Amino acid sequence: MLNIYKKLKFDKRGTALLFALIFGAISFSLIVVGVTGYAVLENRASVHKHNREMAFQIAEAGVNYYRWHLAHDKTDYQDGTGAVGPYIHEYEDKDGNVIGHYSLNIIPPQSGSTVVTIESTGWLDLQPDSKRTLKARVGFPALTDFAYLTNVDIWIGDSETANGKLHANGGARFDGIGNAPITSAVPTYICKQHHGCGNQEKPGVWGDGDESLWEFPVPAQDFSRVTAKLAEIKREAEINGIYLTSSGKQGYRLEFRADGKINIYKVNTTDCYYGQDYWGNGHARFGWFCIDAATFGTAVVYDMPTNGYIYVEDMVWVDGIVNGRATVGTADDKSIVINNNLTYLAKDGTNVLGLIAEKNILLPYIAPNYLEVDAAMLAQTGAAKRYFYMGNKRESLTIYGSIISNDLWTWSYVSGGGSVVSGYKNTYATYDANLTLNPPPGFPVGSEYFLVSWEEIE
Repeated sequence: MLNIYKKLKFDKRGTALLFALIFGAISFSLIVVGVTGYAVLENRASVHKHNREMAFQIAEAGVNYYRWHLAHDKTDYQDGTGAVGPYIHEYEDKDGNVIGHYSLNIIPPQSGSTVVTIESTGWLDLQPDSKRTLKARVGFPALTDFAYLTNVDIWIGDSETANGKLHANGGARFDGIGNAPITSAVPTYICKQHHGCGNQEKPGVWGDGDESLWEFPVPAQDFSRVTAKLAEIKREAEINGIYLTSSGKQGYRLEFRADGKINIYKVNTTDCYYGQDYWGNGHARFGWFCIDAATFGTAVVYDMPTNGYIYVEDMVWVDGIVNGRATVGTADDKSIVINNNLTYLAKDGTNVLGLIAEKNILLPYIAPNYLEVDAAMLAQTGAAKRYFYMGNKRESLTIYGSIISNDLWTWSYVSGGGSVVSGYKNTYATYDANLTLNPPPGFPVGSEYFLVSWEEIE
């Protein structure tokens, strides 16, 4: 009996098996619990990710809704409520069940801009802490979206560089260097002699430039809207800007100062030089052009107007350093002459000058050999140009901004052999990207909003 007990007592084979079973069960349980926990966590993460994606889509729906709203009411920045936001809307699924909301914060355009900022925050009601916020900016494109814009035919020569978009409502001969779309509103046109052709039919855009940039025909740009804008500039200048009546002399010189002020002189006399004027139909006129300011009256100092509007019922000569934002407009049949270098204090978007002449934007006979013009220039019924003065040549013209010319635009003239015989040998135009949606005060803009930028901010 004792021997049997001893055998039972000291025989450990069953005990080891028991321990193996117990620890195996424990290990298995731990694995099952771990896998189950991991699966639960993965499911939660997946649900959370799905809900955040839904929140993103809800926020995007908010942006799309307000873009639709602005398309129907272009100046309503209060969601039709007449009250300060935010504006909260329900979001329904395909069955019409409300599953979330979006909250809109609408930021109206700053003075002189057309850009509306839409901030939309979306969330699901079952997980309101998973919010996503999108910010979109929409605005009206201005005529200053173009580096060059003309209502007739245009020729960019092989010594000219165009940085920015170029458009002609007529045909375009492009032999220069460009880096943006070159467009025309016509499929074909008759290239005239003054553009180096013998009245030949040519495609809407042609020449020795980069064909990959060319597109034609595209919709024409409307110059008629400028008339209403000049009336607006006059009205606003009379109310809270600078309004100058007829000088009783030759006109006014506006000398912009780096300290944000403007010296305004009466132009008492001008010098006259014999030359030739060309316009879009190929006609020319010889005569004496008296656009070089010679003597001036005493300067009257003005502050840059807070609303940026300057209107002159006379000829205008401009030069100096621009500190601030302004637009100069002229009365019927009056032109603006770039008297000397006209530059911005800094090219950072805070300094902007618009020149809207009812007739011409001109460069004088006695122009600097190296001239820089920082401005958005618009000639409504005439042209941006320099008259033809035989043998009067200059070296370099640099433009930072836009050239918008109703009629034939040119700063130089070439011989049949392609040599410059009058005007600037080299011209460089650089588009001011700040002008696309933040143009000078009173500049014509489009009538349809388009998307400027879109980003997630939370």
